Amino acid sequence: MRKRFEGQLNELNRLMTQMGELLDAALAMTMEALVKRDVELAKKVILGDITVDEMEKDIEQLCMRLLMQQQPVAGDLRIVSSTLKIITDMERIGDHAADISDNITYMSKDNYIPHIDDIVKMAEKAGQMVKDSIRAFVQKDLDLAKEVLTKDDEVDALFLKAKLDLIKKLHEDASFSEQALDLMMNAKYLERIGDHAENIAGWVVFAITGERV
Repeated sequence: MRKRFEGQLNELNRLMTQMGELLDAALAMTMEALVKRDVELAKKVILGDITVDEMEKDIEQLCMRLLMQQQPVAGDLRIVSSTLKIITDMERIGDHAADISDNITYMSKDNYIPHIDDIVKMAEKAGQMVKDSIRAFVQKDLDLAKEVLTKDDEVDALFLKAKLDLIKKLHEDASFSEQALDLMMNAKYLERIGDHAENIAGWVVFAITGERV
């Protein structure tokens, strides 16, 4: 019985790794599409979100089978229950990548008025948080999970800087209002991605230690 349970946990880790790789690719394509104003690449991200949603359902079904058939306790129960929480955040990360890509389809016709360096940096940091938080879950790496928890402030600081820069630019040029709103929305989606990665890391800490942070 235990051997079968461990096999199912290994399958769970495999699926979580695969879903994480999908998110990593989606975020990378999203930022490439944003920088290059590449509508076709943005559309690929939007279509790819369907696969992320399907993976969430597959993992949820596996978790429910583990709960009903194996009736795990203690640490094993925390792992399964944490997974159910984590995949919700992962699914939302995929949604936000698709949201940014959807905005790109409207923004692609015009050159960007301001530099978007801070938004690109946000994406890099938030993307690394997502990658590390999922790796921390699969490898049961408590130190890595705690490290992710410290990184969200960096993403928040970049969001604040980007927001203030956009507001300043908007005051200088009112015709920039529509693009400013789109860029602000994209920055907010990236800030939320960082929040979701932080949530994942928190659930990893709980799965390992039983403590909620």
